[in-house]
Amino acid sequence: MLFVIHAVDRIGALDNRLAHYEAHKVFLSDTSAYGVKIVKSGPLVADDGSTMIGSLFLVEAPSRAEVERFHAADPFRHADIWERVSITGFLRRQG
Repeated sequence: MLFVIHAVDRIGALDNRLAHYEAHKVFLSDTSAYGVKIVKSGPLVADDGSTMIGSLFLVEAPSRAEVERFHAADPFRHADIWERVSITGFLRRQG
């Protein structure tokens, strides 16, 4: 099943995000231990087109439980970067 993880950074979190960015990328490089496959992912950006303000993931997993376990292990979560996170099932219609 597909799931969307939509995570919005805390105000003023950019320096903290950048400090943990490499650990976050390493974590995302192999998600097999969590039973999750990343279909698409990347940072959300402000209207300037470059300032990172959150994260968006489209992942495939057997159930929400695997997605929650994957999300809980992310270094960005441990660094308390995200203010709001939603995990929602997704049905692909196009693309």
